[in-house]
Amino acid sequence: MRDLTELTWHEVREGGTRAIALLPIGSQEQHAAHLPMGTDTLLAEAVLDRAGTLLAQDPTGSELVRLPALPFGHSPHHLFAAAVSLSAATLGAVLDDVLDSLLACGYRRIMVVNGHGGNDEIMRLAVKRFALRAEVTVAACSYWTVTAGEEPTGDDRPEVTPGHAGWFETSLMLAAHPGLVRTPVAPRPPVEPPPLFDNPPYPGLTVERHGEWARVGGSTDDASGADPASGRRLLDDRARGLARAIRAFDAATIRTEEKNEDH
Repeated sequence: MRDLTELTWHEVREGGTRAIALLPIGSQEQHAAHLPMGTDTLLAEAVLDRAGTLLAQDPTGSELVRLPALPFGHSPHHLFAAAVSLSAATLGAVLDDVLDSLLACGYRRIMVVNGHGGNDEIMRLAVKRFALRAEVTVAACSYWTVTAGEEPTGDDRPEVTPGHAGWFETSLMLAAHPGLVRTPVAPRPPVEPPPLFDNPPYPGLTVERHGEWARVGGSTDDASGADPASGRRLLDDRARGLARAIRAFDAATIRTEEKNEDH
């Protein structure tokens, strides 16, 4: 996996004829009292970089060009504490411009890898719009959704995954950036009633109630039981899953690109 920042423009143009461009996106927002503002950006980068290392072990594998991470996301629900937030319209416009720039540089296969839940819907809409206006094949995912597909272990806690500043993210940060985690992590007091954004009153509902994030103290679950060993296993699982997703995207699209070149 090559870094766009380190390439010359000739190398960028040459890569566009074959490579998949990878764009990580994150956020700058409160993550309770123990995690840094850039947690979502750092974790999206950590999973993507580890996936790139795995893919590099296959000499016949995918050719990849990694963009710098977009460090700002849609985080108005975290402004009660601290965040640097883009509006939904602005983030959508930024993604439009980045994707259009990649197209102008010759890239026809692009994947966006997201690290923040507030970006997810905006990102998916952006890639749909992009494919409607340009002859491209584009994919998007949030890193926590692409697992290796192996049997779950005691480290898997779907009820708190991905959560926010909770057990999942804290375990990952203890594995990827332990020096940035403020330890010991204090237990999270029980919150009653539970916030509706994580506990909708009926399956299938998306519910948001004003003031919920401030009321729960900025985190979704107790992070005091997080540990680096669980974080390493979770990080490895997501990296393997993302590597497999990139391989599958490559295999599904390279034939189309080659066919287009023949005409």
